[in-house]
Amino acid sequence: MPDVLQAAARIRDGQLSPVALVQACVDSIKANNSTLNAFGDVYAEAALAEAHVLAAEAARGHFRGPLHGVPFGVKDLFYTAGLRTTRGSLTAMDNVPAQDAPIIRRLKAAGGIVLGKTATTEFGWTGASHSRVFGDGRTPWNPALSSGGSSSGSAIATAARMVPAALGSDGGGSVRIPSAFCGTFALKGSLGRIPTWPWSATEMLSHAGPITRTVRDSALLFDVLSGPDALDHQALPAPEEAYLARCEQPLPRLRVAYCETLFGTPVAPPVAAAVASAVDTLARQLPLEVERVVLPWQDPFETFETLWVAGRGIAYGKALQGRESELDPGFAALIGKAQRYDLQAYLAATAQRAAFANQVHGLFEHYDLLLLPTLPILPFPAHLSGPEALQGDDASAVPWARWTPFTYPFNLSGNPAASLPCGWSDSGLPIGLQVVGPRHADGAVLQFCAAVEDHLPWAHKLPPLLR
Repeated sequence: MPDVLQAAARIRDGQLSPVALVQACVDSIKANNSTLNAFGDVYAEAALAEAHVLAAEAARGHFRGPLHGVPFGVKDLFYTAGLRTTRGSLTAMDNVPAQDAPIIRRLKAAGGIVLGKTATTEFGWTGASHSRVFGDGRTPWNPALSSGGSSSGSAIATAARMVPAALGSDGGGSVRIPSAFCGTFALKGSLGRIPTWPWSATEMLSHAGPITRTVRDSALLFDVLSGPDALDHQALPAPEEAYLARCEQPLPRLRVAYCETLFGTPVAPPVAAAVASAVDTLARQLPLEVERVVLPWQDPFETFETLWVAGRGIAYGKALQGRESELDPGFAALIGKAQRYDLQAYLAATAQRAAFANQVHGLFEHYDLLLLPTLPILPFPAHLSGPEALQGDDASAVPWARWTPFTYPFNLSGNPAASLPCGWSDSGLPIGLQVVGPRHADGAVLQFCAAVEDHLPWAHKLPPLLR
């Protein structure tokens, strides 16, 4: 299965037909989806029909854009005109939006084909991969284990070569968590880099973006998908540079902070060893001044919990009243616990968020990048909502955030943060390195990650079930 850039180039050169590519994706989904639970609705017939149209256009020398003829998976939170968007909930099985979200509109305008909707947890509420709609998401590296979430299906589909790439979203780590567990690349861009719609009660945390096999695929998709849109009042101005071109520029000398952990969180030895080894290799091979740091930040867990629970729980609670039995028990519990928050607590959390963000932004007055593990753990059994050590021991409405303490802080601050594979455990599980940059420095993060990929490549590695 070619990646995005490979597929687009071969289609443009006439070496690959969009029809053959879509059919290969459909065949891969049929072969592996029942095991991994990546896709819900698959539009094989419609996608093949669109591929025939795009193939004919290519034969005439007409190309709609840089994604002409390339099929994608789309997280089932994104609105798609005329196509069911379940949002991972039994309460929304008949929800068919009337218009596309901006990210979908731009994907299509660039020639991309929507092949199907990928799995997500209910309303994207958790970093685990349990779903009553799609089944438990499983990493292709060991299908007994979780893929992570909430963009579970998009990471699985990309890692298992069901599609060249897929779209996801990230409100607390939801593209980075499954990318770490599935061995893919994902950048949570700066808040507003890619417009989001419809409105979310946690809009101050929510980002949209691709999950890809390579950094340069991600850069191309950020080039296509970024820029303002009237539907998103937080959307940033169009970038002043081409991110894909930035990836080809020589890396300047950078001052890098390397943090083994945050908030004193224990890190699993295989994760710590792989990240430390990768950072050591990069320090030798790239123009980096790496400084090991211990950051004095206080864990903003309660701030995140308040914004996440109060925002989502109150927003969904009234609409879903009387349908609690149809909900994931964890999400139902979140709605119940949302009632304990009042306006004073919510406003206090917004102030705490600003104070924490100030600390993060202050770090980048001294450093160009921050490196740390994406997650402190390896994947856990797919039927669980978190590591066994945490099962039943946490009264929080966001228990998943207890095992993702390195991802949600950068949703609070809005910084660009990427996860890339930096090694594999002895049992063959991928391990993620997180790269965080200054606010709005998405290009710098992508450029650095491209240099990392050049020295520590990963895209050639295949999960065992594909060998």
